[in-house]
Amino acid sequence: MKDGSSGACGAVAAGAGVTILDGPVGTELAARGVETPAPLWSAAALLDARGREVVRAIHREYALAGATVHTANTFRTRRRQAGAAWAELTARAVSLAREAAREAGSRHRIAGSVAPLEDCYRPDLSPADARQEHRELARALASAGVDLILCETFPHPGEALVALEEAVATGVEAWVAFTAGPGADLLSPGEMGIAAREAARRGARAVLVNCTPATRTLAYVEQLAASGVAFGAYANAGAASEGIGFPAGTDSASAARYAALARRWIAAGATIVGGCCGTGPAHVAALRALVDGARPAG
Repeated sequence: MKDGSSGACGAVAAGAGVTILDGPVGTELAARGVETPAPLWSAAALLDARGREVVRAIHREYALAGATVHTANTFRTRRRQAGAAWAELTARAVSLAREAAREAGSRHRIAGSVAPLEDCYRPDLSPADARQEHRELARALASAGVDLILCETFPHPGEALVALEEAVATGVEAWVAFTAGPGADLLSPGEMGIAAREAARRGARAVLVNCTPATRTLAYVEQLAASGVAFGAYANAGAASEGIGFPAGTDSASAARYAALARRWIAAGATIVGGCCGTGPAHVAALRALVDGARPAG
């Protein structure tokens, strides 16, 4: 389960120019004692002062760890889950991410998250007509001033492409991330590769695989390489299910194992890497060390 390289900071092909995404907000909130009940999940933290401060702190810690793209906590702020408060919560989430990133420096970009309308591990629940709801959130994110829109954790390529089209239509840079799920069985690498190529054709500036076991991610990254646009991965490294491959934890050993796997993604050409469920600031710091260690001196 562990990369056979001599260390996470060894030479990495194309290490220079790799963008570091942040890690998850939802599992970090839970780890810090903030309740994340359905249907709002991580967005529930936006409802009170303590939750908002924890969200801000999480963004700040990722920035200090070395991430330069920060995903606002809008995974579940759409009208379907948040009701009448959806627009306010969306704007609030973007503001929190922006405030935290500003404290860390000017090189940081804010991504607005657009998730599947239903369960991200249940492609069978994807609505037949999802366009209007994805359009509404994409426009709200653009109005809130995000630097890019990240359509993420989509197990259903058709819905992902609809969300992507609405993101592209706002004029804001759009990325899309597909998931094979915690068991790596919702999409095959080949199916994801086909979806990624179509996403690039429809205007995606980057295609990624996310929320899939880090130990199973390389095969997906290799398929994304044929998309013709920037590609990368932010994978699971915790105990979201029995199929993840790592025990839960954000200790240095877990982070080192994760970075060792990410080293292989970068060697395969990935130029965007970050963390998903079960990762944390320690994992982002390990990714930053990996990339900086590969950058030529001078």
